[in-house]
Amino acid sequence: IKMAGDFSFPDADTDGSEKSEEMEIVVNVGGVRQVFYGDNLNQYPETRLAELLNCLSGGYDSIFSLCDDYDPGKREFYFDRDPDAFKCIIEVYYFGEIHMKKGICPICFKNEMEFWKVDLKFLDDCCKTHLSEKKEELEEIARRVQLILDDLGVDASESRWKRCQKCIWKFLEKPESSYPARVIAVLSFLFILISSVVMCVGTIPDLQVVDAEGNRMEHPTLDSIETACIGWFTMEYVLRLISSPNKFHFALSFMNIVDVLAILPFYVSLTLTHLGAKLMELSNVQQAVQALRIMRIARIFKLARHSSGLQTLTYALKRSFKELGLLLMYLAVGIFVFSALGYTMEQSHPETLFKSIPQSFWWAIITMTTVGYGDIYPKTTLGKLNAAISFLCGVIAIALPIHPIINNFVRYYNKQRVLETAAKHELELMELNSAEGKAAGSKSELEDLSREGKEGPFYSSRLKVSHSDTFIHLLSEEKHYRTRLQSCK
Repeated sequence: IKMAGDFSFPDADTDGSEKSEEMEIVVNVGGVRQVFYGDNLNQYPETRLAELLNCLSGGYDSIFSLCDDYDPGKREFYFDRDPDAFKCIIEVYYFGEIHMKKGICPICFKNEMEFWKVDLKFLDDCCKTHLSEKKEELEEIARRVQLILDDLGVDASESRWKRCQKCIWKFLEKPESSYPARVIAVLSFLFILISSVVMCVGTIPDLQVVDAEGNRMEHPTLDSIETACIGWFTMEYVLRLISSPNKFHFALSFMNIVDVLAILPFYVSLTLTHLGAKLMELSNVQQAVQALRIMRIARIFKLARHSSGLQTLTYALKRSFKELGLLLMYLAVGIFVFSALGYTMEQSHPETLFKSIPQSFWWAIITMTTVGYGDIYPKTTLGKLNAAISFLCGVIAIALPIHPIINNFVRYYNKQRVLETAAKHELELMELNSAEGKAAGSKSELEDLSREGKEGPFYSSRLKVSHSDTFIHLLSEEKHYRTRLQSCK
C-alpha cells in the first residue's frame, strides 16, 4: 500500500456533480481491469463503485476505506475480490439487472454483491431461485449438525428424567448413534417382516384349523407369533411416545399414524372377540374381526422407517405431484374419449360387450395402461382400430411424465447424500479446529479432550465453529469475513 505522501489528491471542484459525470476510473479486481465512466456509475450512487468517484477528495482514509490499494499515477483502484463474480455484478450499470454465471457459488455471489453494495433486487428471478435453494441446503446442513451436537452434548442443568428421555429417544430413533441402537433397529425390521409373513401364511387353508363351530381360523402357533410381534410394536411405540420431545408433533407424524394403524386392529379385534359377542350377534363380530385383520397390511409401511430408499421415494413422489397430476389428467381425458368412441362404434354389433359408456371406462382403463384382461374387447373393425389408437396413446401418455419423476427422485436422492456428507465434513472440521485450538495447552488437557470425545457426551461443548469453505453462519453468532482466495471453488 502506498503512503499518503506518494501521491497528490485532485483539487476539489465546486461543480462536483458535473465533474463526476465526466470522470472515469480504472478498477482492478483480481487482475481484471475495467474502466468506468461517471455517468454510468451515478445511476446507482449507493454502490461502492459510485462512491469511488468522490473518494479522491477525501484523502487517504476515504480511499482505503473503499479499496485495498490505489495507484495515483494510473488512478487505478485495486480490489482483492473474485473477478468472475465482479464481471457479473457490473452488468447492473449497463443492463439494470444481474445474472449469476454457472459455476459460481450463490452464497459467495451474495456476499460479493453485499461488498459492492449492490441490492439483491437487481438479481434476476432465475438466479434468486438458485440462491434460495442454496440457503435451504445450508439451513438443512446446519440443522443436521445441530442435531448431532445436541446428541453429543448433555446439559448438566437438566433433570435425570430428561436425560433418560434423550437416551431412550436416541436409542430408538437414531440407529447410527450406537451399536445397541443398530441391533434394536434390525430387530424391529425383522419383527415387521415376520408379522407380514405370518399374515400371509395364515390365509393358507392347509395351515388353518377348524373351531368348535366349524369355522376356519388361523393356527394357534401363528396367532402366538402375531401376538408377540404386536407386543414388540406396542412397547416400541409407547417408549417412543414417552421419550419424544414434542408429543403433539409425534402423534400427528405420518409414520407414527401408520404405527397406530398397525397396532390398533389387534386390540380392537381382541376386544370384540371377548366382549362384542354379548352386545351383537356372533356373525357380526366375526365379520368385524375379519375386516380389522385386513388393516394389518398397514404394518408393511413401517418398513419405510428403516429404509432410506423408501423415504426418498416418498419425498420424490411428493415433489412430483404436478407430473402425477398431468399423468392422471392425460389418462382421464383419454379414458373418456376412447370409451365413448368404443361404445358408439360397437353398438352396431349384435353381441356387443359395450353396454354403456360408464361400463366402457373399465375397458379404456385396462387398454390405455396396456393391461388388457380380455373380459371386454371390441368386435367391429372400427372398434378394433379405436382400441389400437387408445393403447398407443396410453403408452405415450404414461411415458411423458415418467422422465421428470425419475429426475426428481435422482435429484432428491443425490441431494440427501450431499447434505449428509457436508454435515459430516463440517463436524470433522469442527473437531480439527478444536484440536488445533487446544494445541497450545498441556498434554493432559488434550488427553482429557480425546477421552471425553470417545467416552463422554461433553465433547460437543468444546467444538469450535469451523472457518472452511462450507462455513455455516447459522451455527455461530460471530461474523467472519472471507477474501476471494477463501471463496467457494
